[in-house]
Formats: sequence, C-alpha cells, structure tokens
Amino acid sequence: MAQEELSRGQAGRVEASSSSHSVAKSAGAMGAATFLSRITGLVREQVFAIFFGAGHFTDAFYIAFRIPNLLRDLFAEGALSSAFITTFHRVRVRDGERRAWRVAGLVFRALFIMGSVIALIGIFFSEGLVKLYAPSFAEIPEKFKLTTLMTQVLFPFFPLVSLAAAFMGILNACGKFFLPAFASALFNITSIATGLLFAWLLPKFGVEAIVGMAVGVVLGGAVQAFSQLPSLYRSGYRYETREELPDAPPWHQEKALGEILALMLPSIVGLAATQVNVLINSVLATGLGAGAVTWISYAFRLMQFPIGIFGVSLASATLPEVSRRLAAGEVAQARETLTKSIRFALAVNLPASVGLAVTSIPVVALLFQYGKFHADDTHATARVVAGYAVGLSFYSLVKILVPVCYAARKTKQAVVSSLFTILISYFAGVNLIGHFGPMGLAFATSIAAFVNSTYLFVLLREYVDIRSCFRAFLEQLFVASFMGAVVYGADLALTHFIGDAVSSGTTIRLILVGAEVCIGVGAIGVIGKGLGIRDTAQAFDWAASRAGRLFSRVFRR
Repeated sequence: MAQEELSRGQAGRVEASSSSHSVAKSAGAMGAATFLSRITGLVREQVFAIFFGAGHFTDAFYIAFRIPNLLRDLFAEGALSSAFITTFHRVRVRDGERRAWRVAGLVFRALFIMGSVIALIGIFFSEGLVKLYAPSFAEIPEKFKLTTLMTQVLFPFFPLVSLAAAFMGILNACGKFFLPAFASALFNITSIATGLLFAWLLPKFGVEAIVGMAVGVVLGGAVQAFSQLPSLYRSGYRYETREELPDAPPWHQEKALGEILALMLPSIVGLAATQVNVLINSVLATGLGAGAVTWISYAFRLMQFPIGIFGVSLASATLPEVSRRLAAGEVAQARETLTKSIRFALAVNLPASVGLAVTSIPVVALLFQYGKFHADDTHATARVVAGYAVGLSFYSLVKILVPVCYAARKTKQAVVSSLFTILISYFAGVNLIGHFGPMGLAFATSIAAFVNSTYLFVLLREYVDIRSCFRAFLEQLFVASFMGAVVYGADLALTHFIGDAVSSGTTIRLILVGAEVCIGVGAIGVIGKGLGIRDTAQAFDWAASRAGRLFSRVFRR
C-alpha cells in the first residue's frame, strides 16, 4: 500500500513537472512570437515619431484609434480565449471533433457579423464619439475634423481583428501558440509598409498624410486575420453544415455558441480594467495640450513589451492547462501550474519594471528622439513610462489571473473587481493629474492594477499558493531594488563620462542603453545565483539558454 502511494506520488510529481514544462515551453514559443510582434509594433511607433513627432496630428490618430484598439486588446488578449478555449475543450470531449469545429465556425461567423455591426455604428456616430472622449478637440476645428475622419477609417479594423482573435483562440486551444502571436507582427509590418505608401499618396488628393497610416492599420488587420487560416485548416477546421452533421441543432439553438457569447461579455468586462484605464488616461490627457495623448501612447507601447511577452504569453499558455486540470477535477495540479506561472512572471517583470523606470530617459531617447520627436518629448514620455512601470508586474498578473477566474467559474467577482478598478483609476487620475500631469495618469493606472491583482489573488486563493507567491514577490522586490540601485549608479557614471542620452547622438544613446541593460542583467544574475534565489536563477538560465539558441541559429546560417 505504501509502495503504491509512493508510486502515485512520484507519478503526480512527474506529471506536474511535465505540465509545468509544457506551460513554460508554450509560453516561450508564444513569447518569442510576441517579442517579434512588440518589436515591429515599436518600429511602427518609431515611424510615427520620426515622421509626425508628438503633436496635434498624432494626438488625433491615437484618439481615433483608441476605441477600435481597445476592442482589439480586449478580444485578442484574453476575453475570447478565456470563453472559447474552455467551451471548445468541453464540446470536443463530449460531442466529438466535428461538432467542436462546427461550433468554432459558428463563433467565427457570429463575431465577424457582430464586429461589422459595431463598426457600422461606430462610423455613423464617429463625430459624437470624438465629442464624448476628446471634447477639448472641438476647440481646434481642423483637429476635430481629422480625428473624426480617422475614426471612420479605423472602425473596419474591428471586425477583421475579431476574426484574428477567434482564429488565435482556437489555435491556442489546439496547442499552437507561435503563429497566432506572430500574426500580430505581420499586422505591424503590413500597417507600416502600406501606411507609409498611403501617407505618400493621399496628400496628392488633399488628404492629410497621417490618414494613410490609418488605412495601413485596416489593411494590417486583414493580413493578421487571414494569415492564420492555413494553420487553422491544418489543425482540422472544416466548414461543417447541418447536412453533414444531422444531429447538430440549428445555429440559433447551439448551446455551446450561446455559452461562449454569454461568457465573453463578463470576460471582456473582467479584462477591461487596464485597457479602459488607458482610454481614461487618453481622455483626461486631451485637455493637457498638444502631445500629451501621444506621450501616453508611446509610453504604454514600451510597457507592452514585458506585458505581452511574459504576461499575455504566460496567460495564454497557462489557461488551457489550468482549464483542462479544473475540468478533470485536478485542483492540486492546477494550483501548482498557476503558482509557478505567477512566480515566473514576478521573476521577470519586477526587475523589468524597476529597470525600465531607471533607464526610461535613455531608452526613450534611443527609440524615439529622431526627426520631429524632440528632447522635451523624450523627457515627457520618460516620466509617463516611469509612472506605468510601477504597475508593470500587476498588469501582467491581472492578465494571468482574470482568465483563470472564468475557468474557475468566478465570473461575477472578476467583473466587480474590474469595474471597481476602473473607478479607482479615474478618481486617482483626476486627483493626480494636477500635480504630475500625464505621469500622474500613468501612476493612477498602476495603483488600480495593484488593487485589481491583489483582489484577484484573494479571490483565487484556493487555486494559488498565496504564501509561496508572496515570498516570491519579496524576493523579486529585493532583486529588483538591488539591480535598480546598480543601474542607477551606472547611469550617473556613464552620463558623466560619455554624455547625456538626450543631447547626444545615436551612438552614445546605444552605448548607454546597451551598457545599462548588460549591467542590470549581470546584477540580476549575480544576486540570483549568489543568494540562491530559485525563481531568479531559473528565469535567468531560461533567458540565457533561449538567447544562446537564437545566436547559434543565426551564426549557423
């Protein structure tokens, strides 16, 4: 009997280890593709900074893009996946492969139709929408008119990205993570190339060049969606009619479709906090003068690097595993998987948040300070980056925890938390904006993310080892503080000897950022290995091994 229990215990540990390795591997694959997506997204922002700077034109674009982009982020980064994956797995087990694919097809069509209706409504009421969330723009008629026009141009992006999100969700459910995440990189590449082309063509017809960048976004959305179709068909998708599946009910009586659509609304609300808070920041920033909306947009783009690579990627890789475990009643295994994902996210994001705050000025100068983007814009954007960086780890944890709430059937609580968080962000932003300007808005979002993630931890306490995660948080806070002090000292010394990033050329900026990143990574490695901090050492080894494989592939070619 004892021997049997020992064998079962060893088997359970092996299975848990294998499941953890599977999540890490999936998160790594998606993280690599997401890294490419964030890099190309950053290039897109650099194109904006170089050609359009930070002023009325860019403010108009980012306000016009804010609503469709908000919908894109909510759909693409969790709401659909959290509703779709769980139901798809259940239908596949209960009713078979073909029935599951029929449900998937119904979801594709329903989302595209609903997205198209929303887009038409948005186009028709675009002027009223701009008055609602950018009222100060009405004081500058040309700016208001341009924002309204680009809002109309950009709304067709939504049904296309709804399809892309649906394709991504089903491919993730089938264990495919790289291509769906890489499709976002294709979106960025397409929007840059076609956007610049139309930015060159449209002024010949009396249309502002920046409208061409809006056209590029829509074309990029089409590429992002349809580039996933080949992989979807290889995974088994086929258009199934009722004649081919005589036992299947009519589409309007399909319970699984109703379940997915019913889960999506609370999922959207639950995941909305961070994105709606960014929208609130943009709305409040419209009254701060030219460039404020753009500074916030550029700053949040930098935050999306670690959030996307280690927050969204871990969430997308963790959700199918945790959903499968919970559906099978394997709570202990789900608890271990989720806890390890959270500890890994803390090991990466806490040092990243401190490092990004300390190096914000040289990083922003290196990435954006060219062409029409000037030194004052660099300092303003860097302050907003520092405000967002405070909450980076909490944003990432929310991305991981909210989908698990729906897998664990804790829908209402997650929705309440999200709505409460939005109120906190709004009132904190209104109070901080007068003292700190755009930086105060970013800091308000960080405060709200902290409250949201803390509540979700308590809500999921039976599925998370809170004591283990809190201990990991303290360890990583110590690591991040040590690293931040070292990098700050290095920044002072390097600036003294080789010059300031803002007033220097590209070479000096590159040396400063490269040296400070290397020093920061080295400090993390030393403290992690020296003190035997397991999560730090594992994250460091994981990153080093992946970097080594990447370089070996490059040199082998």
